[in-house]
Amino acid sequence: QELRSGCFWRWVLVEASATFIFVGVVLGASAAPGPMAPALAGGLVAGALACTLGAPQANPALTLALLCTRKLGALRGAASLLAQCAGAVLASTAARLALPDNASLVTRVSAAGTAGQALAWETFATFQLALAAFAAANQATPQGGLALGSAVAAGALAAGPFSGGSMNPARSLGPAIVTGIWDDHWVS
Repeated sequence: QELRSGCFWRWVLVEASATFIFVGVVLGASAAPGPMAPALAGGLVAGALACTLGAPQANPALTLALLCTRKLGALRGAASLLAQCAGAVLASTAARLALPDNASLVTRVSAAGTAGQALAWETFATFQLALAAFAAANQATPQGGLALGSAVAAGALAAGPFSGGSMNPARSLGPAIVTGIWDDHWVS
């Protein structure tokens, strides 16, 4: 019966759109040299999406956390995951077409570290993001958006030198599908 609900399909559309916007902004900022631009862009767009679209997850890691804690039903969770991955692939395709060929779209393990170190930093950054998302769910919208955006930026800056600081499996999956580059993809 939920599949016939307009509210359900709006939820799916919001998840796909939010992920499309988030991934598109981060990939566009990734064309700039250095890790600061994508981290700030990701934080700003995450905060803006939380304030304007009613706090969509736009992130399979957050959706899985909500599923595991039973704050989200199985049908909505599965639909969200599919919508998020579709939005990320569409954004990655658009970025691939719009950005120069040498633009780095794929998150990668740093040559300075190991895959294990990258996984540890990615796990830590994703955990603090999930913690902020759960805490922000109980706050008024502007404060929640600020907390979520700050957590995205802080996590990207902390984990970025090791793993690319994705904290978002859809953000990593979209570019991997579009480019065919799967090096150490399991980390992000």
